[in-house]
Amino acid sequence: MNRFIIADPKLCIGCNTCMASCSAEHRQQGLQALPRLQVIRNARDSAPVMCHQCEDAPCAQVCPVNAIRHQDDAIVLNESLCVSCKLCGIACPFGAIGFGGSTPLAIPTDCNTPLALPAAKAPRSVAAFLDCVPGVRAVAVKCDLCAFTPLGPACIRTCPTQAIRLVSDHDVRNASEQKRRNAMQALSAELPFATAPESRKEPN
Repeated sequence: MNRFIIADPKLCIGCNTCMASCSAEHRQQGLQALPRLQVIRNARDSAPVMCHQCEDAPCAQVCPVNAIRHQDDAIVLNESLCVSCKLCGIACPFGAIGFGGSTPLAIPTDCNTPLALPAAKAPRSVAAFLDCVPGVRAVAVKCDLCAFTPLGPACIRTCPTQAIRLVSDHDVRNASEQKRRNAMQALSAELPFATAPESRKEPN
């Protein structure tokens, strides 16, 4: 099972520290500075949204150049292989893939003539995938768990309220077992003649 990061909306204060530290950490590595997570807010709560490291990874399935693949216990994206098709962003069910601009390409300065017709404004729901800057290559970015550093994800290290944490396969198994135990205890409490498994004695 892949590791992934989760955030607790009850602890998140919407300070955007996680986004700033994520951007700085990747910039230092020579990668796109665009944060790999986005703080989402509603009337009462806020929490960062990032890649869920899906086991079946729809983004990897649609990438035409295999820039996204399963490695160890995470889904990794090789930014140097990205061809700007944006199919991964469309396929992601959580909207967790963003697009940062790379170094401008060497294109003629007069490629956009005054005679060119203005493009129609894209609908809000797909604007992020259709928007482009002439001469700048869009590069897909997603949470990589800061795998390039032994210190772990920068967002977890810098969150002032410890609202973000890394979940492993071991954590999920423990949570599932605890949930089953709680369900059994609740059921035993509702049945008047039920006996807890640990207190049940075998007949002589």
